[in-house]
Formats: sequence, C-alpha cells, structure tokens
Amino acid sequence: MHHARPAANLIYTVYMKQANPIDCRQSRRLPGRIAVPTLVAAALLAAAGVRAGESGESAGGAEILAPFKRDLQAALQAGMQTGVVEAVTVCQLQAPAIAEAFQREGVRVGRASHKLRNPANAAPAWVQPILDEYLTAAAERAPRTVTLPGERAGYVEPIVLQPLCTACHGTGIATEVAQRISELYPDDEAVGFAPGDLRGVFWAEYPADGG
Repeated sequence: MHHARPAANLIYTVYMKQANPIDCRQSRRLPGRIAVPTLVAAALLAAAGVRAGESGESAGGAEILAPFKRDLQAALQAGMQTGVVEAVTVCQLQAPAIAEAFQREGVRVGRASHKLRNPANAAPAWVQPILDEYLTAAAERAPRTVTLPGERAGYVEPIVLQPLCTACHGTGIATEVAQRISELYPDDEAVGFAPGDLRGVFWAEYPADGG
C-alpha cells in the first residue's frame, strides 16, 4: 500500500482550494422552506476529497473520480434550485445512475461509508480496511493508491463532512428533510455527523497500466 502523507490540517484547507468557488452570499430564502446557500449543493454532496500531496499514482485515481464527483455536484445543484428536500430526492434517483454511467470496461467508481444511507454503497472488500483506518487515525486520511490482484489498482480518498452537510447528515435535521430521508431510505444510518467528521470515501478501481 502506498501512502501519500500531507499535513493533517490540509483536510479542511485543501477542500476550500479545490472546490468550485461558490459565493455563500448568493443564498436566498425559498417561501415556506429552509434558507439554502448555493454552496450547500456541494456540501450535500459531502465530496470534500483531499487532493493535495498526491503521488503520481494517486493522481491517476483522482482524475478518474473527478468527472463522477463533478456530475454528482451538478445533479445536486439542480435539485437545490427548489430546496433541500428536493435535493435528497434527486440524490436518491440520480446518484446511482451517475455512478453507473462511469462504469466502463475495467473501471469502477463509487462512494462508501461506515454509516450508510444507501445500502448499495457498501464498501468493496479492498476499500473497507482503508475506511477503517481513516476512522481510527485522522492523521492518516490522505488519498491512497493500492495494488489489487489482476494487474489492477485501487484509489480511495476521504469525504470529510463540511458544516452545510449537516442539513442532511447532522443532528438537527429539519422535520421535512428527515421525513423525506426516512421515506427514501428506511434503514438510513447516515445521520449524527458533525463538521470535520469522516463521512465516508470516494473510490475507484482501474487497470494498473491506466488503460
């Protein structure tokens, strides 16, 4: 296993440099709904993958994940035009289809967590040990590239919860949002998070030669 080891404090600062620059001042209050800054679309994605300090090996996996993460964010931004409740619905309907669209010969991408919302996002066997290590050793939450059987490689990067992610994953979730989550995900476990917590991981599996 190859470890890229940037300083631990990069978990927050790198996200802010890598994320699309969205001005929090562009918030608006929707009648009868929660006031939602446009940045919440990115936050609800919970896609704060740490991208700094990556080796050349890790960069290949990050490049594979980039369009997957981009399309997830775009779908959430579209849902957020009418509020957090609608964004939850969009995520439930479109996120699996987006992941499937990026599966191609020899390449698989996905998300996983120790507290799942969608059971279909359970971690592959090779991802689980990295997820477990991220949970127990916060200082080791750098992107990882591992060698897999059959001349394949795996890449994992952490998803660190941002403050606005608490709208769907925190402890004080609005009643209407909690209700929709319960309807769509009866076995949901992805709540009770605080900013800075590990939400889960993005992962990619691909041929070691980059093909």
